[in-house]
Amino acid sequence: MPLFVYVLSLAVFAQGTSEFMLAGLVPGIAHDMSVSVAAAASLTSAYAIGMIVGAPPMAALSARWPRRRALAGFLAAFIVVHVIGAVTASFPVLFGTRIAAAIVNAGFLAVAMSVATALTVPAEQARATAILLSGVTLSCVAGVPAGAMLGDRSGWRSAFWAVAALCLPALALVFRSAPASAARHHDVSIRQEARELRSRPLQLALTLAALVNGATFATFAYLAVIATDIAHLPDSAVPGLLAAFGAGAFIGVTAAGRIGDGQLRRGLILTLYALPAGWAVLAATGARTAPLFIVTIIQGGLSFGIGSTLVNRVMFVASRATSLSGSFATVALNAGAFLGPLLAGIATATTHDYRDAAWVSALLAATAAVVIVVSRRRATHADVTEAR
Repeated sequence: MPLFVYVLSLAVFAQGTSEFMLAGLVPGIAHDMSVSVAAAASLTSAYAIGMIVGAPPMAALSARWPRRRALAGFLAAFIVVHVIGAVTASFPVLFGTRIAAAIVNAGFLAVAMSVATALTVPAEQARATAILLSGVTLSCVAGVPAGAMLGDRSGWRSAFWAVAALCLPALALVFRSAPASAARHHDVSIRQEARELRSRPLQLALTLAALVNGATFATFAYLAVIATDIAHLPDSAVPGLLAAFGAGAFIGVTAAGRIGDGQLRRGLILTLYALPAGWAVLAATGARTAPLFIVTIIQGGLSFGIGSTLVNRVMFVASRATSLSGSFATVALNAGAFLGPLLAGIATATTHDYRDAAWVSALLAATAAVVIVVSRRRATHADVTEAR
């Protein structure tokens, strides 16, 4: 595996930490900036929206840039907006920096996915994608809890400074090691690449990725309150529960990288069928400490393992969209990350039971299972009809 893939994973780790660390910084931001908790929490939604909106145009904009310039430019901009966020006294400015950070993050991730697969042979591309995405899972294991503790001890601004500092070595390594060549397949236009969205296999992969990620983050966003309000654990147990989820996610991504090849194989489909059952078990047993931790680890592994495989599937079926395929996957994942917590928020606000976030996850995952069943039946019917 090329060393540069690990460099990209380091940058993704820093960016993933920035995306998720807000969950532990909301109270401090609300107090320091004299805004409501709901307003401070909206910074998370701002980031998700920036990722969704930013991925395709940033990937298209950078399609003709040398890879080194694109990666370094996006990463440098990411550092700058975090410095601005760390020093501003204006909440609207802070809100704007979250959107800007998400847009350049989306651009970096789209280019990074394309570079990671371009640097490896087809047999290694699933592993390269998994290594890249392991940066996100490691941010859940280490980055997010560390950011929460840093924010608690030194203030939320210190977490922004830490993310900016963490990006500096990655930026230096990008300048040193990134391929200087421009994007491949110059004869294919961005408009032609966008037409790949008409592909039914790509539409299926994107839909599944959005549903699975929506299920993942519907519950992840409420794990802390499930632990404290439902299982009656102390606040000090929350970082451990989040780290448990991240550890499971890391195992799942690593396993997917070893066995995935971009195909919707039987093992993946069976695992997808098991996913809603796991979320239902978490909803039913979330009040008990041991089952909560055990099921959290399992669901983290299943969710991120399936998600990583589906990302590789997107890259596989959109192989002719070398510049935009990464942005397709980024939009799908973040659409799910936005939709899942939104639906969970509506459900829990109605019932006043945080365990219903896991029931929302079960519903979204079950929808993904239904989609794959219907798709397979249609494909079988089409094959029979063609044979006749």
